[in-house]
Amino acid sequence: MIQELRVHQIELEMQNVELRRIQAEMDVFQERYFDLYDLAPVGYCTLSEKGLILEANLTAATMLNVGREALFGQPITRFIVKEDQDTYYRYRKQLFETGEPQMCELHMEKQDGTSFWARLDSTVVKYSEGEAQCRVVIIDITEHKHVEEVENAIVKIKSDKELLELEKGYLQDEIKLLYNHEDIIGKSDGLKYVLYKVEQIAATDTTVLVLGETGTGKELVARAIHSNSLRKKRTLVKVNCAALPPTLIESELFGHEKGSFTSSQSRFLGRFEVANGGTLFLDEIGELPMDLQAKLLRVVEDGEFERLGSTDTIKVDTRLVVATNRNLEEEVRNGRFREDLWYRINIFPITMPPLRDRLDDIPLLVDFYVKKISKRLGKTIEIIPKSVMSTLQNYHWPGNVRELQNVLERGVLNSPGPTLHLADELRR
Repeated sequence: MIQELRVHQIELEMQNVELRRIQAEMDVFQERYFDLYDLAPVGYCTLSEKGLILEANLTAATMLNVGREALFGQPITRFIVKEDQDTYYRYRKQLFETGEPQMCELHMEKQDGTSFWARLDSTVVKYSEGEAQCRVVIIDITEHKHVEEVENAIVKIKSDKELLELEKGYLQDEIKLLYNHEDIIGKSDGLKYVLYKVEQIAATDTTVLVLGETGTGKELVARAIHSNSLRKKRTLVKVNCAALPPTLIESELFGHEKGSFTSSQSRFLGRFEVANGGTLFLDEIGELPMDLQAKLLRVVEDGEFERLGSTDTIKVDTRLVVATNRNLEEEVRNGRFREDLWYRINIFPITMPPLRDRLDDIPLLVDFYVKKISKRLGKTIEIIPKSVMSTLQNYHWPGNVRELQNVLERGVLNSPGPTLHLADELRR
């Protein structure tokens, strides 16, 4: 029995020696751990469910420019700038409600009042007893944010430069139109009513639908609306939906990113972006494919869209004027035009009368275009015989003002002297 007790005593002594060795190693490891914990390149802290700091490493204290012991028991919001505290509360609420790791970026404030950009990575820890806590990693991302700001500034400069180049092209077109004195010409009652409607709506941001046959001058109405609006100092951008193939209309209107399709070698700003702050005139809107009508409806209602190849939402403030020579109500009934889009653009329609209903305007139009065409062709036409004017006024003009311009240009070209002769035989 005594021998057995001695054996057990020896075993216990050996176990105690082993335990002391393990304890000594653990003390060393713990000391190393605390050194690593304190000197880590990121801040660590433990928060209560109410956001009180229960524990923090030396790096966290240094980041906040405060003594480590002074942190304990302080609310973490004391070190978050006032403007970002709502962000933190939403972040903490989501963290404890979901129990899943969360991340947020906000400004933290040091003891001396200076601030820095910080990223918080948090994980909830739940114990069997007591309230839940969270472990938080604090990373100073100020330098990263500065680099990001510089990169964003460079992107904006490039974007602004691209936008200025596009606006320059549109403004040059507008200057040419002003130089040519292109305007709505006439004194008929029908035209006076159009001009009254233009004056009535121009100062608002309401979408305008311009109706009328081909060649009646619907674009002139759009230009008059823009010129009399509060947006007149910004760009008027024009897109003819009928002149573009369906595969290009979306890119033309909403733009695309580099590589979004085979031939896209660079980013392209869409017409809505170029017209931001100004007016976008969509001619022949009835030709727009149904899938694009849905995207257009979103821009009309919310002013939002995405470029092709991008998930980033772009917000624009663009006045929309649309035009068509189609009967859109009939197109809606036949399923070729969205009813909801029709309601959104048919708020304030203006109908441009056909030339056959503006006989009083024909002498004014003839005088204007003969002078304009003669100057361009280097000719001098001073006499317009009554017979010629009578012929022009008695013709029904299926092509409207555009057809009149063509007839007059051929007449000027074929007139050998100062008297206008028509080269066309116009029949009713």
